[in-house]
Amino acid sequence: MSSDRTTRQERAAEAIKITEDCINCGACEPECPNEAIKEGDEIYVIGPNACSEYVGLYDHLACQAVCPVECCLTDPDRVETEEVLINRTLRLHPDDAGLRRKAAANDYPSHFRK
Repeated sequence: MSSDRTTRQERAAEAIKITEDCINCGACEPECPNEAIKEGDEIYVIGPNACSEYVGLYDHLACQAVCPVECCLTDPDRVETEEVLINRTLRLHPDDAGLRRKAAANDYPSHFRK
């Protein structure tokens, strides 16, 4: 296994998970502004420390929106709060002044606010 691939054990820690129904189409990968989605050994996988569920960036789960088989799902076993996720987004995008302003004003896109 190459070092840039995510293992099944790492996949178990995802905030959003890609289920075994994945057809390996790759539609989700370019949708992730955090580059959290990578091709795994059998299916695409999400790096847990890079997934922010798009909080601060979009008001929906963009990977889920483009998935033709609906296999990008929030993981009920790893629920994270909006606060944790916006802080992760800020950490992953430190040079985004607009995002910082929106976060400071508590006025940013989030699927929690729909």
